[in-house]
Amino acid sequence: MTSWPRLFSLPYFILGVLFTYLAIKSAHETVWNVSTIALAAFAAFDFGTAFRLFFAPKR
Repeated sequence: MTSWPRLFSLPYFILGVLFTYLAIKSAHETVWNVSTIALAAFAAFDFGTAFRLFFAPKR
């Protein structure tokens, strides 16, 4: 079975966009609350994974 890392990067990128949107919406008065920082951390992880899979060398 052939794996397509570029195809697998798409859900991670979509989740990164979703978590970024939710982090922006959860920042009411300040960005220094637990929910905003946690959502931003999840978004950073998802974007990092998506970019790593997208730019993975072809085997």
